[in-house]
Amino acid sequence: MNPITTKLNVDNLILMALEEDISSEDVTTNAVMRESKAGTAQLICKQDGIIAGLDVFKRVFELLDENSEVIMYFKDGDAVKNGDLLAVVNGDIRALLSGERTALNYLQRMSGIATYTRSVAALLEGSKTKLLDTRKTTPNMRIFEKYAVKVGGGYNHRYNLSDGVLIKDNHIGAAGGVAKAIQMAKEYAPFVRKIEVEVENLTMLQEALDAGADIIMLDNMSTEDMKKAVEMVAGKAETECSGNVTKENIKRIVDIGVDYVSSGALTHSAPILDVSLKNLHAI
Repeated sequence: MNPITTKLNVDNLILMALEEDISSEDVTTNAVMRESKAGTAQLICKQDGIIAGLDVFKRVFELLDENSEVIMYFKDGDAVKNGDLLAVVNGDIRALLSGERTALNYLQRMSGIATYTRSVAALLEGSKTKLLDTRKTTPNMRIFEKYAVKVGGGYNHRYNLSDGVLIKDNHIGAAGGVAKAIQMAKEYAPFVRKIEVEVENLTMLQEALDAGADIIMLDNMSTEDMKKAVEMVAGKAETECSGNVTKENIKRIVDIGVDYVSSGALTHSAPILDVSLKNLHAI
């Protein structure tokens, strides 16, 4: 991750995670390690996958011990295998012990998302459709999880509610219809922002097109209706498919011709990648 981004947006989140794990002290470490002593440990991969979050892993130890050193043998986005030595961590043994779980939590979670994203993105190869994430992220983990999606070969949808106009079913209900919601969005939002609207059937799609939506999200449509929808749009707007898209069912979308497919599963259902900090000893 970019060093400036890390300091501005990530350090505080990492500190919050450390404070969650060390509310007053690490009583076990303080019991067995009464004074500062230099040590080293190995970061070992225990499962094949795509690694992501190495800089975040490193930053955990730097925040606990500014003299810590993490020597990496891989970079984010690399394919890793069971048994690979990913990095060596040197520093105050107390920092290594106290930061281990938080550092691994970030690395395992982010690598799991990157691994799952890579496997889903591979199913879209050869098509024009780009794979997007969603806002279905773990609270206070969004910056890490969306970064991991990019590492895995996916693309980021809007980062948060301030980032773009996306009119969904409940917005349409609140506004009183598709056309009204789009009209109100155009009046309120700056002209530089695109307006995306979610539609559930072809009637709503026609309303959205007539009202001048920039992007049409085809939500939970059948394969047949999605094909008809792309034909109706005919380049007048960009198209996005959404609704319970997973690795198991994404292949049905490949030949439809939508511009994007968004999948909450990239962040909410990816299993972690198993990595471990081992062989800690004094030096």
